[in-house]
Amino acid sequence: MKSLTVLRLAAAAGLAATASAAGTATMGVEQPSSAPIYKQPVVQGCFSSAGDLVFNSSQTFNSRGECGQTICQAMGAYVAASSAGDKCYCGNTYPANSTLVDDSKCNSPCTGYGQDACGGDGFYTVYNTGLKLSGIAYADDDGSSSSSSSPTAATSTKATSVATTVVGGQTVFVTQTSDSNSSSKKSSSNTAGIAGGVVAGVVVVAAIVGGVFFMLRRRRNREIEEEHRRNAAVNAFFNGASKAPSTSGEFSSSDARLDPVMAQRRMSDGSIADNEDYSRRILRVTNA
Repeated sequence: MKSLTVLRLAAAAGLAATASAAGTATMGVEQPSSAPIYKQPVVQGCFSSAGDLVFNSSQTFNSRGECGQTICQAMGAYVAASSAGDKCYCGNTYPANSTLVDDSKCNSPCTGYGQDACGGDGFYTVYNTGLKLSGIAYADDDGSSSSSSSPTAATSTKATSVATTVVGGQTVFVTQTSDSNSSSKKSSSNTAGIAGGVVAGVVVVAAIVGGVFFMLRRRRNREIEEEHRRNAAVNAFFNGASKAPSTSGEFSSSDARLDPVMAQRRMSDGSIADNEDYSRRILRVTNA
């Protein structure tokens, strides 16, 4: 009976020691990074900078679900982060890739769930909140977002897809970034070419229309001039005909040397009598 009691006490002590050791080993352990899941906060790594993420609050019961889902996801943020166990940050971009560090740096137990790590002293456990699974930009090394743009600079948007794997106990990020700046330049070039073609087409059409207009106008002027010349010729012809000698048979000559009687007969009666003046009638007496 005594031996059985001793065995039970030894087993209980062993279980307590095992549980204590297990509990100590699992406190404040950073979860490995994995692919984002829709509307689920998923760890994306441990970073030495918060980047563009903005401090939200200090939570008495902070955890991955509290910061990543209850706070940041509820406000529409794509990215969340925890630091020093209780601090929660929200934003829409990951910290710069150059600030990614070993998961062991994030070793502060979450105040709401101690087995998980919520960053560390100067380190940040970053989550994808599940609202946007891909295409989230990383902040540049100087802390500014790579997706930001200035009014005087061309917009360059980096679309980044993230895949994670564990190699030798280390989390490895595989990223693929595509820059849309080249496509924007190509689109601008195509737009400029189309605009230039349209302007050239309008100029050509305007030139053709102007040429047709001036040709028709010149032809009309020639027709008006020709009509004017024809009218002048007709008027000159009729004016000259009205002044022509009369053909009614009356002799309009006033030559005094011509005998009017003989002139009416339309016959020649000899040569003109230079010594006669038929314009004055002289009574002549002859002996019959």
